[in-house]
Amino acid sequence: LPGESLPLKIIQEGKEINQGVGYLDDGTMVVVENGRRYLDQDVLVQVTKVLQTNAGRLIFAVPEA
Repeated sequence: LPGESLPLKIIQEGKEINQGVGYLDDGTMVVVENGRRYLDQDVLVQVTKVLQTNAGRLIFAVPEA
């Protein structure tokens, strides 16, 4: 849910500049704004938005400071 914090490993770059992408245990993709600098690292992120798509859920988040 928006505002929720969760640990995430950033495993790849996103489509937009400075985005990082990680996946939850259930396969849900998490796009992290300003997450590119955390590539191959575990980081605590805060959920900003959750979208339901045909392919499943898509979560947007930002790194916690």
